[in-house]
Amino acid sequence: MSDRVRFADVIPYDTPSSLAALHGPADGVLTLPITVYWGPQREFDLSDHDTLIKAYRNIVREGTPPVQESTLHAPTLLQVWRDLVLPARCAAAWESKFPELAAA
Repeated sequence: MSDRVRFADVIPYDTPSSLAALHGPADGVLTLPITVYWGPQREFDLSDHDTLIKAYRNIVREGTPPVQESTLHAPTLLQVWRDLVLPARCAAAWESKFPELAAA
């Protein structure tokens, strides 16, 4: 057995204070901060399902609680949760804090 520690095993994942605190937009164009998405195009059209999934996946994985609360929309997150394809530890952190996501 190796004593090697992988970054994937220790990366911290933040979660918002509550799902009710998520007051991000439900539609329109969302511009992500550079700390969440450092790609060349940081604007995401929320009317396009694939683009919305890409934005939400990055916000859940990389966002701090204030960023998550200002950019995620709770009903939308519940609707797309299963489509996000998150690292297992990240999904587990969110689902242990918010069981309604695991049931979504």
